[in-house]
Amino acid sequence: MSIPVDVAELARTLADFGAGYLLTVSPEGAVKAVTVEPVVDAGELLIPAAGRGTVANLAGNPRVTLVFPPGQPRGYTLLIDGTGVVIGDDVRVHPDSAVLHRPASHADGPPAPSGASAEPSGCGDDCRPAG
Repeated sequence: MSIPVDVAELARTLADFGAGYLLTVSPEGAVKAVTVEPVVDAGELLIPAAGRGTVANLAGNPRVTLVFPPGQPRGYTLLIDGTGVVIGDDVRVHPDSAVLHRPASHADGPPAPSGASAEPSGCGDDCRPAG
């Protein structure tokens, strides 16, 4: 199950998570994952001091995914897809979409963090299927 997160609410939603992982892809198709603690700045995610491998990957493919694991067992993972741009030693990510996700089998877990879109029908945390 996935719950959309308004990208305008990312700062509030990210406050419920710790460090996450920035995923980039090399020209050969290898995924690189690095631990990050981005700062929301003007609606974008600023990742300070990006490493050489991340910078090299972004030169060939600017598409990125950020993954923030749940802070509690059976909680939601925050997934953010976007486009990364290298600025000096930093990476700035323009988020295209974000969702809170967990498998339906974890529906007995904690409620969704801040910033989750409410279903107009008021059906709650786990009623909106992904896709």
